[in-house]
Amino acid sequence: MTIYQLTEDISFPDPELANNDGLLAVDGDLSSERILSAYSQGIFPWYSEGSRLLWWSPNPRLILYPSKIKISKSLKRTINSKKYICKFDTNFEAVINGCANITRDEDNGIWLVDEMIEAYTKLHKLGYAHSVETYYNKELVGGLYGLSLGKCFFGESMFFKKSDASKVALSYLCRELKAMGFYFIDAQVETDHLVRMGAQKIKRNNFLELLDQALEHPTCVGKWTKEI
Repeated sequence: MTIYQLTEDISFPDPELANNDGLLAVDGDLSSERILSAYSQGIFPWYSEGSRLLWWSPNPRLILYPSKIKISKSLKRTINSKKYICKFDTNFEAVINGCANITRDEDNGIWLVDEMIEAYTKLHKLGYAHSVETYYNKELVGGLYGLSLGKCFFGESMFFKKSDASKVALSYLCRELKAMGFYFIDAQVETDHLVRMGAQKIKRNNFLELLDQALEHPTCVGKWTKEI
């Protein structure tokens, strides 16, 4: 199948034209305008150091409905113990760097190159990218970050330094998104960790339909500063 080469024009081919692995296009740039346009069409950048800029729209797609997150008994005990404090949008750069510096097999190694970190940090400053941070004795020990458009949260990556720290962050994110009326979290591609927590695969065309519905709502732009 054809892999499309992007130009300076901020436009993308139909995501249904992606190849069997989900790869749709190459090149372009990581401007805020292009990234937001990509996500609004169910497309995201994902590449490694030394690679060309790659744009993806996988089929199937992994999503997590905030109301359907699975909280294990052990995780529930951890949450109820209050040993962790969870905060939103107070330390985005530390979270994205934490995600970049931890290698996990399911993420195919370290993929957050400097240009990606810079691009998402800019989106955070613009009010589109958000972090959820988990603290233990005032030390950042886990968290996650992603983008928000309409009533969809596009989860990008998570990390942990202490047991359950990233799971706690995801649990509180789901609680807040449910209260805000969000439709789903886009978890992009399947991982055992997220499937165990309730994420499920859906066909790309169904994902794109859900995304269109979520984008009919205004985006909550700005910092989501909160402490739990």
